[in-house]
Amino acid sequence: MSQKTIAVICGGGPAPGINSVIRSVTSEAARNGWKVLGIYEGFSHLARGEKKYVELVYDNTSRIHLTGGCLLQMSRFNPTKNDADLQRVVETLAELNVTHMLTIGGDDTAFSASAVAAYSQKTGNPINVVHVPKTIDNDLPLPENVPTFGFETARAFGTTEIENLLEDARTTNNRWYLAIAMGRTAGHLALGIGRSAGAAITIIPEEFPQYKITLQHLIDILVGAMIKRYMIGRNYGVAVIAEGVLEKIAPEDFAKLGKVSLDEHGHIRYAELDFGEILKEAISNEMKQLSIKLTIVDKEIGYELRCAAPIAYDIDYTTMLGYSAVQFLLKGGTGAMISVQGSRAIPMYFEELKNPTTGKTFVRKVNIDSVSYKIARSFMQRLEKKDLDNPQIAKIYAMTPEKFKKRYIYLFE
Repeated sequence: MSQKTIAVICGGGPAPGINSVIRSVTSEAARNGWKVLGIYEGFSHLARGEKKYVELVYDNTSRIHLTGGCLLQMSRFNPTKNDADLQRVVETLAELNVTHMLTIGGDDTAFSASAVAAYSQKTGNPINVVHVPKTIDNDLPLPENVPTFGFETARAFGTTEIENLLEDARTTNNRWYLAIAMGRTAGHLALGIGRSAGAAITIIPEEFPQYKITLQHLIDILVGAMIKRYMIGRNYGVAVIAEGVLEKIAPEDFAKLGKVSLDEHGHIRYAELDFGEILKEAISNEMKQLSIKLTIVDKEIGYELRCAAPIAYDIDYTTMLGYSAVQFLLKGGTGAMISVQGSRAIPMYFEELKNPTTGKTFVRKVNIDSVSYKIARSFMQRLEKKDLDNPQIAKIYAMTPEKFKKRYIYLFE
């Protein structure tokens, strides 16, 4: 019987714990006599027919579980955009005698993995595939309360960062930070960080059930939070805003956000939009009109979290995921994302995870009806419907109670 060979491919952006998965996979595969190849920079070289890899063994993986970043480096290259790239990926893997493929990544990498597996079936040299879900966004379709690896580490480091900003705002006074947190379409990371750090307000896309909102809607919520804090003598604070809120803004407002460019998978490159600056200018203008002296600083939070060394939780979690993924392949499994639910390893098959409309993986959103979200919301300082009947708040807005209520009632409709 010929030796089995696993190719390990890391796609998307970094997340704490990737190296721990690689170490675990290498250890379990080697223990069973399988060879492990670490492919450099995702699918990018494979699609060009280039064999850039390293054989993974004990000596080059034994202590990497304690480190951040990714031993193999990463790429967002999408091999599914044309058949020629997909064909070269499958052919190059075949030339390397790869029989199994383990991908580490988010929803786009999972989609690419399933496409490679399907294409390889046509060639007569099928490659069995398993995917290990990774993203600090926590938005892959795992059961509720089962995080994606890297999320808890990112939340922990993000919490420390917000705590430091809160202390800076308090110490300098008359200062607000607008922290734009990573989260392409879901608000898990923003909410987790804001709740743990005690941010004055956290805004996530899931709280807007309507398809689109105006930019002014978002500004009104943020100004309302600042006014509530101002009333109790705290003219400072931190607002955490999930970057996914950007997708909720009406198309006619995009002109205010500058030039929009897209990544390999057709997603807006949020890092190239000065979202925080736009919010800062708009809020500063409104506060000046209310004669409230305030310094606003915008801060993006996310990139500094992605390559952090994993906390103990994520080290243990990723060790289990790597081991379970190899066990799945050893038993002849293919076409699934591996998960650990309770004390069991559960494969979640690609076909069950696909959105029938888009053909891509379902996205897990924050459940705003959950106890967890309701508790987080209860600690926030933001305009509530009952505040519309408070003449003192109307006075700060320099409005009559009637005009104030008429102006802001839409926030609660």
